[in-house]
Amino acid sequence: MTTQTTSRRLTRARTGNIFGGVCAGLAEYLGWKPWLVRALFVASCLLPGPQFLIYLAMWIFIPKSEI
Repeated sequence: MTTQTTSRRLTRARTGNIFGGVCAGLAEYLGWKPWLVRALFVASCLLPGPQFLIYLAMWIFIPKSEI
């Protein structure tokens, strides 16, 4: 009996990206729609906190998708 395991990796999207592919990559990883992740990010920017710095760090440290 063979078992095939698929590992999910968080990567930045090459297609459907608007600014760096971070939100599209997160949406792909979570199984959500990219517009929903983008809307949540924009809404979170209205709250105080380091959201923009976290986005920049994710843009730097998350690898770009190979496909």
